[in-house]
Amino acid sequence: MINPSHVLASLPNALHDTLLRSYQEIMSNYLGRRWEPSELNGGKFCEAVYSIVDGALRGGFPPNASKPNNMLTPCRALENEPSDANRVGDRSLRLLIPRALPVLYDVRNNRGVGHVGGDVDPNHMDAEAVQTIAGWIMAELVRIFHGVTTKEAQLTVDALIERKTPLIWDVEGVRRVLDPGMSAKNQMLMLLHHNPGWVLATNLFDWVDYSNLGQFCQRILMPLHKDRLIEYDQTAPHRAVISPLGVKEVEEKLLKSKIA
Repeated sequence: MINPSHVLASLPNALHDTLLRSYQEIMSNYLGRRWEPSELNGGKFCEAVYSIVDGALRGGFPPNASKPNNMLTPCRALENEPSDANRVGDRSLRLLIPRALPVLYDVRNNRGVGHVGGDVDPNHMDAEAVQTIAGWIMAELVRIFHGVTTKEAQLTVDALIERKTPLIWDVEGVRRVLDPGMSAKNQMLMLLHHNPGWVLATNLFDWVDYSNLGQFCQRILMPLHKDRLIEYDQTAPHRAVISPLGVKEVEEKLLKSKIA
């Protein structure tokens, strides 16, 4: 998997930062169940992606993301760019991503404003669409610009997402649960909930400050794995990821009991 800090690092700094910041904002709000249009607006993300795709097709990236006057018209123009069999991701850059952007751009800007009395509130449904489309676009950009497989791209994009909680303190790459009385198992769930991508067992061992790595794997990781709260991959280099059941455990029990 690509180091998340190196994702699309070849882009101009401002463009790179806008892309990652806007994507992380979309996903953090979605994971936090903040589904209002103002919370899950994909506008900035679309502008950054359009600038990247346009720059890739034309041979030069702009220093900053720019907002087209009409997202649909310039995206359709990208479809008219000549194909290039030697360009990695040619079809995605010319056709697939430009066709997805107007949907993502429009679904939050023009929904959730006012509805007929009998209408069902579309916010949750729209939020599902936004996070799915944005996640697919990010994975495509990583796959294309880093030359990796779809699976590697998706794992990298997953690692970009962080669920924010004041109980997790991140200092120079070391993460601590700010509740020394919490059990090691619950600390483990909290740490894995904070970052839903795969995390090395050695990192988790260090963050929980356990005394013995072998015992940590047997007494902490394995029971959580058997309860299906996490997936523990015992093949080298040993890693773990939280499951949907584990996410539910953290959000409905641990966080509610610790955060007023």
